[in-house]
Amino acid sequence: MVEDVEFTSYYGRPIVKAPPWGDEIGTYLFLGGLAGGSSLLGFGAQLTDRPGLRIASRMTAIAATGIGGAALVADLGRPERFLNMMRVVKVSSPMSLGTWILSGFGVGSGVTFAIELDRITGEKLLPLGPLRKVLHAMETPAAVESAFFATPLAAYTAVLLGATAVPTWNAAGRNGLPYVFVSSASMAAGGAAMALAPVAETGPARLLALAGTAGEAYAMSAMRKRMHPAEIDPLDDGEPGHKLHRAEKLLIAGAVGAAAVEVGARVFAKKLGGGWKTRAVLRGLSVVSGAALAAASAYTRFGVLEAGIESTKDPRHVVEPQRARLEERRARGITDDSITTGR
Repeated sequence: MVEDVEFTSYYGRPIVKAPPWGDEIGTYLFLGGLAGGSSLLGFGAQLTDRPGLRIASRMTAIAATGIGGAALVADLGRPERFLNMMRVVKVSSPMSLGTWILSGFGVGSGVTFAIELDRITGEKLLPLGPLRKVLHAMETPAAVESAFFATPLAAYTAVLLGATAVPTWNAAGRNGLPYVFVSSASMAAGGAAMALAPVAETGPARLLALAGTAGEAYAMSAMRKRMHPAEIDPLDDGEPGHKLHRAEKLLIAGAVGAAAVEVGARVFAKKLGGGWKTRAVLRGLSVVSGAALAAASAYTRFGVLEAGIESTKDPRHVVEPQRARLEERRARGITDDSITTGR
């Protein structure tokens, strides 16, 4: 009998070097998605005349952009490194494109934030003078520009992770991680709006959140089915696994709560006359459900980030999938395109 194979590497060092990314990058992954989804909600609220939802979404978008950008710069170590990446546009580099996506998004979000701040303060805080009309005239173009970059902002980080040699990230990126991240962003943005905006105006936010929960659950399941077991293990084990399991539980709880608020807002509020008790119950449930959905999105991002880092520590996560892909190519008769696929 042959003993079980024990995967090792030279001098006991990992085959793939783990990226030096910590909580700053996890924070940026989450807040980037939140900002993108909130911008889309804010634009929709503007078009449908929902001022409460519009203000909450735009404030969330600019806050998430600012904090997320600060976390990204903190990870880079020196602020000028971010500016250096803007010297060129490299289409083949997700990091280069991501820098321009974040910058373009930030401009539109900043303009809409300034407009909302000017409105909230009664046009007294910002000393704009004759430029006030110019600023407010830019509202729709700025909202369109921000919405244009919103989806790429939510998705490009998944492409960036998938472009690395980190086993779990690379496999996830090939098999649907961008869909997971876009769905997660929708869930986070819808949840944040549910918690911050009036219940009467958050119908679109609830629908976006429910669509995001369904999309994340399906995309995550489909992604796992297409990955090798050794690439999936880091998503299930240790602290990354705990985070992703918490995300699943919060996702379910938040979705149930959002559905209950939607039914309550459409049916029970009308039947009961919309009394203060009914409004208070719906408001409380909306806040709790929205917070649960946003937390689920955060756990998903941090879980995926940490799972990738863990996958670099065990050579098995690198070797087993490679051997499986090699055998699959040989089974299809591909044996003459390189030395490694020949017998």
